[in-house]
Amino acid sequence: MVGLTGGIGSGKTAVSDAFEHLGAPVIDTDRIARELVELGQPALEQIVEAFGRGCLNEDGRLDRNALRRQIFADKAARARLESILHPRIRACVRERLAVLDSVYCIVVVPLLVESGMRDMVDRVLVVDVAPETQIGRVMERDSIPEALAKRMLAAQADRATRLRAADDVIDNSGDRESLLGSVAALDRKYRS
Repeated sequence: MVGLTGGIGSGKTAVSDAFEHLGAPVIDTDRIARELVELGQPALEQIVEAFGRGCLNEDGRLDRNALRRQIFADKAARARLESILHPRIRACVRERLAVLDSVYCIVVVPLLVESGMRDMVDRVLVVDVAPETQIGRVMERDSIPEALAKRMLAAQADRATRLRAADDVIDNSGDRESLLGSVAALDRKYRS
């Protein structure tokens, strides 16, 4: 199992999509987290208990931006959210891995280095770009101010720490063709 990680805005989704296109199974912990906070899910109820109804939209669904503002302004709040979600995410990943029949699998874990989930994978693949690129991408993608994007980046392991944890690295500062070439080369390596 290959743990795919990288800082926010590094391009993890582009990389995991490329692996998936080549036939590699992908388990994405961000997708799992979204499933866990759907209406009626126990995790959503716990989040509301911990953070109040202000973290919900009018329709009762999670307001990600409101919650994001809370957790990136307060380390204790972020730890509280992680204590609600991380054990459930870990359990879902284990369930999904147990039923896979594949030479390898990509497990996308944005906080792989920080969350202690390294033990669930055999290799670590880091998607790497400069912090300035990450900030710009996050601001554009999420329509958020630079200050919040910087707080989000600061809440994660720094670039050097992630790179030290890496068995493999994809530099995602180039064009799409370069990225796809890097993914194809690693796919061949992982299959062998």
